[in-house]
Amino acid sequence: MLTILGFTMIATFLVLIMLKKMSPIAALVLIPALFCVFVGKGARLGDYVIDGVTSLAPTAAMLMFAIVYFGVMIDVGLFDPIVRGILKFCKADPLRIVVGTAVLAAIVSLDGDGSTTFMITVSAMYPLYKRLKMSLVVMTGVAAMANGVMNTLPWGGPTARAATALKLNASDIFVPMIPALAVGLLGVLVLAYVLGRRERKRLGVLTLDEVLVEQPAESETVLVGAGGGEGNKRARTGGSGSGTDAEAELPDEDDGFRGLDPNRATLRPKLYWFNALLTVTLLTAMIMEWLPIPVLFLLGAALALTVNFPHMPDQKARLGAHAENVLNVSGMVFAAAVFTGVLQGTGMVDHMATWLVDNIPDGMGPHMAFVTGVLSIPLTYFMSNDGFYFGILPVLAEAGQAHGVSSLEIARASLVGQPLHMSSPLVPAVYVLVGMAKVEFGDHTRFVVKWAALTSLVVLGAGILFGII
Repeated sequence: MLTILGFTMIATFLVLIMLKKMSPIAALVLIPALFCVFVGKGARLGDYVIDGVTSLAPTAAMLMFAIVYFGVMIDVGLFDPIVRGILKFCKADPLRIVVGTAVLAAIVSLDGDGSTTFMITVSAMYPLYKRLKMSLVVMTGVAAMANGVMNTLPWGGPTARAATALKLNASDIFVPMIPALAVGLLGVLVLAYVLGRRERKRLGVLTLDEVLVEQPAESETVLVGAGGGEGNKRARTGGSGSGTDAEAELPDEDDGFRGLDPNRATLRPKLYWFNALLTVTLLTAMIMEWLPIPVLFLLGAALALTVNFPHMPDQKARLGAHAENVLNVSGMVFAAAVFTGVLQGTGMVDHMATWLVDNIPDGMGPHMAFVTGVLSIPLTYFMSNDGFYFGILPVLAEAGQAHGVSSLEIARASLVGQPLHMSSPLVPAVYVLVGMAKVEFGDHTRFVVKWAALTSLVVLGAGILFGII
């Protein structure tokens, strides 16, 4: 019964948010509360929620202060060179912009933190997508998949969890998987190319190598590049799209376009190398685990605000500017705590995992690595990495050993589902992505699931082909 209720609860949640019948926060809170009553454990709902909140509180704190920290770094211009480089590559070609999104997300993912990746990627790319009227779900989907592949880095989480759960060396798991993961990342770039061609066909090919900004005193829109100089107007040179020319379009007040203003008042060029050193130190401390990540970002945010904006009114202004993102993300994390708390507290997760393992045909025993790879795709989507790697992976590894399949193969196969996992409603970072991109979570889910699952299967196929899995 718990197995059926668990799958039904997850399905109900996904259907309601994809059909936009409920907001994600409301669905994350009300649906598990209702199912907790169905299970007959309504009296313990408070305990389950407190347990869930307690377990996710450090994550919420990390995200809150990470948003403030990287928001300040974006304000002061730390990432402007990255933005200029991406803009120079992308110009105003939708194909290049989508591919550039994938490349940028993959590069920034090297720090091992999804929230950081999404904040930097969206901040850099959102103005281009908005200005050219490109699909924002393409941006969120491509960024999530690129980050999902890179999330398998040993300091990203899943590899370390697999190594810990099975008592293996993380490098023994990750290093042999590099060729398969490289194929997966290549698959994301190919997909970005295909999606970019589709956007180019819809919108037309544009010749613009600078970013448009409005000049209030002029009757025309001129081009202002990263250095602030004027360029040539853009002209439509091809494509079948039917939109109006860009010269007739002025930036919306709230579309985030002015975030790339090269003359914004918050820039601190004299403090550039201080901010760069601070960020490198912070990321190094994260990787080396000198302090808990929430503590590092708390200290980093406080130091960044104090040095860059020594006056109290300026600090309050920066905090206010990023308050909406902080509230949206932290609220979503605590709402997700209700969902995970009920899933785990009622025992639904355990029963679902046992049912799946028990229903693996005996004939599949010698192919448990392949089975693990396939199961990792839906399981890491429907549950947290902790639940999968510490709860289910040891059972799968034990079943594999009984049929002569090594734990290393099982561990490597368990990484396959990460491209889809990064869009799971149980991953806090995805709310940073959709929140900053102003995309409905249901729209993102409906778009990304099929492509992310395909990317995971590409990684699995490459692993089998190369004899890694």
